[in-house]
Amino acid sequence: MSDRSVRDFGWDESLYEEQPPAATPPRPEPQAAPGGDPGGGHRRTGRRPRRSRKHRIIRWTALTVSLVILGTAGAGWAYYQHLNNQLGKGERASGASNVKKTKANAAGQTALNILVLGSDSRNSAANLKLGGAKYTQGDKPRADVIMLMHLSADRKNMSVISIPRDTRVPIPTCTDPDTGQKYAATGSVIINESLARGGPGCTLATVQNLTGVYVDHWMMIDFAGVVKMADAIGGVDVCVNQNVWDRSTAAQHGGSGLKLTAGHHEVTGKQALQWLRTRHAWGSDILRAKAQHMYLNSMMRTLRKQNVFTDTGHLRNLAEAATSSLKVSEEIGSIKKLYDLGMELKSVPTDRVTMLTMPSVADPQDPEAHVIPSKTDAPQIWSMLRNDIAFDANGKAKTSKTSKAGQTKGTVGSTASAGPSAASAASIAVHVVNGTAGDANGSPVNGRAGDLVKALSGAGFTQAVKDTTPQPAEATTVTYPAADGDQGRANALAVAKALNIPENSVKKSSHVSSVTLVAGSDWRDGTDYGKTLPSAGSAPDSADVINGSETGACMDVYAPYRW
Repeated sequence: MSDRSVRDFGWDESLYEEQPPAATPPRPEPQAAPGGDPGGGHRRTGRRPRRSRKHRIIRWTALTVSLVILGTAGAGWAYYQHLNNQLGKGERASGASNVKKTKANAAGQTALNILVLGSDSRNSAANLKLGGAKYTQGDKPRADVIMLMHLSADRKNMSVISIPRDTRVPIPTCTDPDTGQKYAATGSVIINESLARGGPGCTLATVQNLTGVYVDHWMMIDFAGVVKMADAIGGVDVCVNQNVWDRSTAAQHGGSGLKLTAGHHEVTGKQALQWLRTRHAWGSDILRAKAQHMYLNSMMRTLRKQNVFTDTGHLRNLAEAATSSLKVSEEIGSIKKLYDLGMELKSVPTDRVTMLTMPSVADPQDPEAHVIPSKTDAPQIWSMLRNDIAFDANGKAKTSKTSKAGQTKGTVGSTASAGPSAASAASIAVHVVNGTAGDANGSPVNGRAGDLVKALSGAGFTQAVKDTTPQPAEATTVTYPAADGDQGRANALAVAKALNIPENSVKKSSHVSSVTLVAGSDWRDGTDYGKTLPSAGSAPDSADVINGSETGACMDVYAPYRW
């Protein structure tokens, strides 16, 4: 190829090695054509002006960079789509529940609640190998792990509440979104069955009804997925106080196979799954939840130490493991949305993360194997979630009320709102409902509606009347007819303010004909709802609280499983 043709194609070897410029004779000045045109009218000189070396370098540098960007973007987009495509997705809610999303606070912020589920499915070769219980192959999976994760509205604290899989609760009417099969509501069964009666969306509805907490999303993982994630993370520190071997014994068949010596260990893969599934060696399903909390806290600390975003190989492994292991509710079913969620979770410092277990007592129907929610302590946990009260005491709790004992209460929330003013108290019709039988095992407080009618009448709401229709509810609410619009909301807010009920408990409804106060199982006595709210960091001892910054926690091993 001639030098000229090389130049015409824009490729010059001088870009790749320095060469001295060739000596060229000076070009003659062009002769002026008649009329003074040096170009001779339409005549051209024999050679095009040569581009400078600098110009050629810029041209090729720009072209090369453009090609690299386009190529990388294409590969990145293809990989992004690959990750999106292997991420499982499903319907958010597939069961009956009247729990509504909490209103935003005065700053426009809303808390986020995510249900995290572990499936016990044995319907794949990998799960069958890891999970044991081969006789369940082909059965619909049950929920081996049920955790409710709460991210505060201001994104400054987070809590994870385990609901023991052996908890007896009512399960609502559910429809399996994959098959269309409908399941009738149950009076009271074990909560892990909800997953088999309509998928994760049925478990979500069951948890909403149990807690009165609106659940925004769900995420589910199976045995094989846990192993993949554990391997991708690369080792999580756990600790036992004695040698442990969770195996079959003469008294108890089964076991996870976990075998460790006393002290700290980094577990990965199958061993991590064994840790998370161990129950007999700890002594109960309640203590199994505690061991899971230790693992999760340690995992979060491990991920924070790893410089994931500068280690592309590690990041890719985590992305592959997560998307191939997880199934999520469809509204967060993309890599970007999961990434954004991860960034929100990452913003919470470890000492503002709290792990705890739903307080429970032995199930009267089967005290050896099952539990029911505690009538006293469980409602306190759910109230703290609904009212976005931190379970840790490391942050400064905002206050709206101080009890007689001087304890700072959690944020109740303003009952002032933009819009029309409320009508006069005497003109507002209020129906008051006794919903105090709303927890899983509660009984109504006799005369509760009548006591609140008296309190409202004393505050000027002389049209307040007791409603005789039972309406058990976990949470206290004030609802107003949707057709009444902003005026109805203003009237409802006035009723709420009279009893110190937070604004986020005021909701519109198409099922009421006037302002309706339902006193839930979280408000069994008194006429000032604000006094029922717990203080920040005041979770009951029965919740077995662990803070995310704890590094020295170790599990005690039940004597028959020591070696």
